Order: sequence, then structure tokens, then C-alpha cells
Amino acid sequence: MNASFRHWSPARILVAVMAVETGLGALVFDLVLPDTADQHMFNGNWPPHAKFHDAQYIVMSLLIGALALVLLARRRGDTHTNLLLAAGISAIPWASMLPAMLFPGTATYDPEFRGATRFVLGMHGQVFEALLTLVLLAVAVLLATAGRRRAAA
Repeated sequence: MNASFRHWSPARILVAVMAVETGLGALVFDLVLPDTADQHMFNGNWPPHAKFHDAQYIVMSLLIGALALVLLARRRGDTHTNLLLAAGISAIPWASMLPAMLFPGTATYDPEFRGATRFVLGMHGQVFEALLTLVLLAVAVLLATAGRRRAAA
């Protein structure tokens, strides 16, 4: 088996997919897709300061996703640690979404978009996506750690 194939294990591929989702998700949903961009960057009811913070989130997510992919692609150093760091970094925007709902005056959607908001298992679609992403990242970490233990045994 060649070294490139071994480097891109199923766990590493799963973290890479989640890093791409992290990096492009906010850009696509908050800026590009009309149905959801109308609820974010093109929401006429949002003041410029709210749009600034959404733009900041879009850029931060792109940078987080890119950094995670760089860590995953690195072959020097401890590649297992790089995978763990990439998974942790990719989890940041998703994990921060959950306690953000506890801040006063926050909501997962604006009232005028109630009819356009998708819910999965009773949760706002983005909250469901956050939980699913965090579970998949945890699965990838468990796979990588189990694989490392098997290789050491």
C-alpha cells in the first residue's frame, strides 16, 4: 500500500469533508444561495453591523476550513496530532452555535422567515447540521485513535 493512500485514511477523509463543509457552508448559505442568503447578507431588515458580523463569520469559517485542510495534508510532524487539531478546529464554529442560543435576544431564525425555516427532528436545520457535524468529527477522531492503537499493538 503506498504512503499517499495510507495518509488519507477514512478518518482523515471524513475530517477533510467536514473541513470543506465548515469552510464553504457559511459562504454558500449566507451569501450565495438566494433562499438562505435572503435571511442573512441580503436581509433588508438586518442593520449593517449585523451584516458585518455575518461577513466576519463567513471569512472566519473559510480560514478555519483552509487551516484544517492544511493540517490534514501535512505529512511532516505527527500526522495524528494534525488530524486531531484539524477536527478540533473544524468543530469550533459548530460547537459555538449551541451556547450562542443561550445569549439574550438571540434566535436561530428571524420571525419573518418562520415559514421558510427548515426543521429536522424538531431542531432548526442549522442546529441539526451542527450536531451532525460534531458527531461525524467525533467519529473520525475515534476511528483515527483506534487505528493508531491497532498500529501500535
